[in-house]
Amino acid sequence: MKISVIIPVYNAEKYISQAVESALQFEEVYEIILIEDKSPDNALQVCQKLAEKYNQIKLYQHSDKGNHGAGASRNLGLEKVTGDFVAFLDADDYYLPNRFDAERELFKNPEVDGVYGANGVQYYSEKAREQYYPIYKDKLDTVYKKTNPEDVYLGLINLRGTFGLIHLDALTIRKTALSKMSKMFETSLRLHQDSEIIVRLAFYLRLFTGINEQPIALRGIHEDNRITKVDSGKTNPATTRVLLWRELSKWAENEEGVPEDVKLHIQRMLRSFEIAIAPGFKKWGMIGKYLITDYRSIRSGLYNINFRSTII
Repeated sequence: MKISVIIPVYNAEKYISQAVESALQFEEVYEIILIEDKSPDNALQVCQKLAEKYNQIKLYQHSDKGNHGAGASRNLGLEKVTGDFVAFLDADDYYLPNRFDAERELFKNPEVDGVYGANGVQYYSEKAREQYYPIYKDKLDTVYKKTNPEDVYLGLINLRGTFGLIHLDALTIRKTALSKMSKMFETSLRLHQDSEIIVRLAFYLRLFTGINEQPIALRGIHEDNRITKVDSGKTNPATTRVLLWRELSKWAENEEGVPEDVKLHIQRMLRSFEIAIAPGFKKWGMIGKYLITDYRSIRSGLYNINFRSTII
């Protein structure tokens, strides 16, 4: 196996060395592609030193040296990969020693397009633990049971009830399988672009369950995470999820082969989050309308908003 690991780097000078070295422990890691995204800290200088130290590291920036977000950075990384398999890692996360144990076996089957496992949580400070433990606890980000590849995307959009999720840190894709995708990461989404592409990957590709009962990578939780700032209540999480489901709705409507029940479910999920961010009077009007026309979907959507704040 020749695995290319793509790491978008933004404001991660404290963590990027750990991320890189966690990937270098595997002989299958053929190259590590760092995309430095105009960090406000000294991350670029740290990346330059790492590139000088390790031959496997390739360092890039966007052509205008500007900040374009994690999605655009991962897209640039995908343009640069030369390995046979693609894995992802956030700059403040790291791989565990069992990261590719399942992949070594499963990818022997040419019908396997991708393998996913479980992602755990690492709190980088007591302050981060105190602030975010009520949200993330010590749970795993994973699909909670082995699932047929044909059904994975249905679970990810909550059409099959409680299912879990796939984190990019724990996903490995066969490079040739990416040709089935009409586009890569949606760059208009500053948050949840990873969740959006994982749904589409699961629709087009045959993704198999790897190690899902224990973590194969750890997600670093600290005060400066982009996503934790949303989930901690500083931003209404429903607002960012409206954008996510809006993009999924556009994809479902325009992509040939998406079943009608899937299109309808995605539209319903979008409506429920739109209700969540609507101002008071308008909100009750929207709820009244959908109670009459679409009661079950609204009930499901409100359940997800109120009790499952970690929906991808």
